[in-house]
Amino acid sequence: MKRKINCETARDFSVIKTLEKLGHFPKRTTEKEAWFLSPFRSETQASFKVSRTKNRWYDHGEGIGGNVIDLVCRILKCSIQDTLVFLSDSIPINIMEQRHQWDTTSINIMTGANIEIIKVQEIIHPALIQYLKLRGISLMIARIYCKEVWYRYNKTQYFAIGLRNAKNGWELRNKIFKNSSSPKSYTYIQNNSKQLIILEGMFDLLSFATIDQELLNTSDILVLNSIGFIKAIERHIPKYESVHLYLDNDKAGERATEYLTKRYEHVIDQSSSYKNHNDLNDLICHEQRK
Repeated sequence: MKRKINCETARDFSVIKTLEKLGHFPKRTTEKEAWFLSPFRSETQASFKVSRTKNRWYDHGEGIGGNVIDLVCRILKCSIQDTLVFLSDSIPINIMEQRHQWDTTSINIMTGANIEIIKVQEIIHPALIQYLKLRGISLMIARIYCKEVWYRYNKTQYFAIGLRNAKNGWELRNKIFKNSSSPKSYTYIQNNSKQLIILEGMFDLLSFATIDQELLNTSDILVLNSIGFIKAIERHIPKYESVHLYLDNDKAGERATEYLTKRYEHVIDQSSSYKNHNDLNDLICHEQRK
């Protein structure tokens, strides 16, 4: 059960604990202060100060500061109402501390066998909504295919965007972690079509839906969730009149594409549609930055 709070009570929430909840940990601490790498930009010297006595923060790099509400609004780019929801969440979110600053390219892999799913619901958490926004994906699209999944790993609770696979395991993604629960498998969405679209991962699916939702709705879809499932999904390929591949433009993706296109005449490589990018989501993020 979540507690309802107002701005007055929310201001008493610990700035340091809130930063930890968002995945940011102090580089050094004293009796009165804690210093962080700024959550607003990439830096190597900690310029973000938190007063432990006043419970206020100040970013020396930008010359701005404030209370915990200001901080969450700025980091998650969300409204005060969403910030209060984030702060009032009674489930403790303990992000595993790392030795370096996390970003979207620094991913920690957890072992699926040790992950326990706690609850599955519609995506509502502001941090996940902000993560989708950073990846160029709308909440409406994400809710069609994914859920908000809470899980436990080594007695610690986490939350993520989840894509269910064919064996009822989950692919789990948030800004900090890339995980999957057991059993690991591919995701197979059947729409009674003679056309199959094969994608490599969750964000390839969400990116394709962003680009051409209608085509997805009229095709069957296979999301590998791991390039290692190429052989496992082969049994489905002969069922279709045409199969379209959208695998990553890296060595593993190229090898898998070459294998399938040489083996099956009706398998078509579509990676040229994002030839200057690693994958479909890279293309969307590039367009978003423009």
